[in-house]
Amino acid sequence: MLVMSISYLHSIQDVSFVYETGDRPVLVLCSDMQQYICKYMRPNSTIAYKLACELIGAQMADAWNLNTPPVAIVNIKPNHWNNSVSHSIGAPAIGFRKMENVLDVASTTYKQVTPNKDTLYQLLKIALFDFWIANEDRTCNNANLLYNVETEQIISIDYGGVLNNVLFDNPLSQLTETDSILCADIFAHICKAVSPKTLFQNVQLLEKDYYKCIGRGKKQKAVLQTMPKEWSVSADKVALKIDELFATQWIEETWQNFVECLMSNSNYGK
Repeated sequence: MLVMSISYLHSIQDVSFVYETGDRPVLVLCSDMQQYICKYMRPNSTIAYKLACELIGAQMADAWNLNTPPVAIVNIKPNHWNNSVSHSIGAPAIGFRKMENVLDVASTTYKQVTPNKDTLYQLLKIALFDFWIANEDRTCNNANLLYNVETEQIISIDYGGVLNNVLFDNPLSQLTETDSILCADIFAHICKAVSPKTLFQNVQLLEKDYYKCIGRGKKQKAVLQTMPKEWSVSADKVALKIDELFATQWIEETWQNFVECLMSNSNYGK
């Protein structure tokens, strides 16, 4: 597998919507005639690393064959910005294509996810991905998932909290049980509908897939070549942090931690 193809786009209309979440992402119609939810530079050094995390997370999720929105580097033209949004002039944004006909997985909607062995495997794989990439922003209270009711696809979004949530100054550390969607309502909802044998079989399959995903992820290390220079992120810091993901000890410890957390939150191994 080659490095995930990154589109380079520009806005063709004014920002049409500002999401009132922490990063205040904006919705923009781009030159490929698709709408993108964009996160952007601001005069804050940590923001650049969050954008780097978004790009790294998206490319690694693609290597893992997770359902995740297409990503693009987006130049939002100066005259297209919403005046209420504080941004750094001249630095491109990272955009994720807006998905249609999906619902946000939340405490009020998770029961609409069809509980079967396929959705179980999708959720397990996303959870394992989070353990491996140290995603601290997908928890029992914040699923960061979308769901397509028609295709039964669980879609992974939002990677700003990977690699232990920015800066890269400390070694990677394992997630705790409560950092994971394994203790979220959606996981319990799906697990109740399948047998312990089905869960066990899914985990066996996932273990084999895990090492294949790691192999494909190594080919995505060229992410550094696609990171905009305007973000002024230290390439050396990013390279060292990505190398940590592929250290044998980290890979083995991640699987062990994942299984231990899984046993605490399901009938697996019982």
